[in-house]
Amino acid sequence: MIRAVLVLLLAAALTACTSDGGRIDVRPPDIDVDTPALREVKARIGMEDCEPGTGEPVEGGLPELTLPCLGGGPDIELSSLRGPVVINLWQAFCEPCREEMPALEEFHQQYGDRVPVLGIDFNDVHPDSALALAEETGATYPSIADPGGELMAEEAFAVARRGLPAFVFVDAEGQVVAQDSGGVESVAEIKAKVAEHLGIAL
Repeated sequence: MIRAVLVLLLAAALTACTSDGGRIDVRPPDIDVDTPALREVKARIGMEDCEPGTGEPVEGGLPELTLPCLGGGPDIELSSLRGPVVINLWQAFCEPCREEMPALEEFHQQYGDRVPVLGIDFNDVHPDSALALAEETGATYPSIADPGGELMAEEAFAVARRGLPAFVFVDAEGQVVAQDSGGVESVAEIKAKVAEHLGIAL
């Protein structure tokens, strides 16, 4: 029995590699985060579209990885994004995410013109449920979708491996200056994180 399990694990490991050692696309091919139904929900919520960045990749910045916008909109090349920006990683069925999203929305409404909030629906194959959660909590800040968990292997998002919600802070030069666990309950807590990690007093 043990030998059979080992054989299966080895086969799985071999199929997860390319012959040249390069990266493979692990996104589930049947997960579509941009459908007419999802676009309709996104419009009803008033969720903002993701905005592509304009920068070039920098050492210590976000990975050179393109992900789709949740519920439709432009794909986003992460390495092109510049801050200051608060990136929040969340999932449809994450209860602490549900609890902190109203505070993130309030922060977005009050301070988003100075420090935008960008969500990432992380390692989540339920875009319909994700948008339902956004509608329930009133979240209108944009979110990128990562249905295949591609960010799991990226050091810039290592904090998410410990659990969600999680934060990544990016400065004006595109550098990832900090990662932090989430679970905030108020705008004051987010402002404190922004001051600590981005040096911006709001």
